[in-house]
Amino acid sequence: MFQRLRDDIRCVFDRDPAARHTFEVLTTYPGLHALLLHRLSHGLWRLRLCWLARYLAFLGRWLTGIEIHPGATIGHRFFIDHGMGVVIGETAEIGDDCTLYHGVTLGGTSWGKGKRHPTLENNVVVGAGAKILGPIRIGEGARVGSNAVVLRDVPPGATVVGIPGRIITPRSDEDRRREDMALKMGFDAYGTTQDMPDPVATAITRILDHLHTLDQRMDENCHALKALGAHVDDSQIQEIQADELGDLAGPSTPAQEADESRRGVNT
Repeated sequence: MFQRLRDDIRCVFDRDPAARHTFEVLTTYPGLHALLLHRLSHGLWRLRLCWLARYLAFLGRWLTGIEIHPGATIGHRFFIDHGMGVVIGETAEIGDDCTLYHGVTLGGTSWGKGKRHPTLENNVVVGAGAKILGPIRIGEGARVGSNAVVLRDVPPGATVVGIPGRIITPRSDEDRRREDMALKMGFDAYGTTQDMPDPVATAITRILDHLHTLDQRMDENCHALKALGAHVDDSQIQEIQADELGDLAGPSTPAQEADESRRGVNT
């Protein structure tokens, strides 16, 4: 028990540079207080003293602003920074070396019995205000961004942001090709879809893929006809200007603004 307490105090120093000494951590860190009370209430819960366990958890919530159901399973070196507004459900499972910030919810999405809360594997970090809902699994070493709403499993080592939560991955060649097509049309559609609901983003992505295919095949056909001796107008096709798209257009680049300024002088 004392070894676990020493580990809990040490992890505060490891993850919060504002911590100065042990007495300060023991007396002023609500996350540590909530964790200690939970370990006691969880022991009572396992002894089937459910009312007493729930009442102790209620007192912990009143004292710290952190609500941890006594049925939740929490591993070693768990750290709740700031803590206010954290809610951890009954069937939640949290591995070792995890960190939660204020406003985090590990909640359920159904009223049925059984497993209905998330499982966090080791070394998971959940940012302020994030909501992880349902019996999903957050892989080892994953990061959940502030205010994200996560409803699906997250693979180990991934980073999730947004509503609904999206996994951030390095840009692939396909993503770069879509960006190039969007810019060729005169607006940053790829950037726009970052904040759109998934069905809209998917639709625009498919449109960009289709346009890229058409553009590529048209170029190949023109080269083939020209090789056969046909007269083909292979001059550059006039691109759609950003002002023709209204609100769909993204912010103009400096080059576009300079080009528009020159056209205004010429007219």
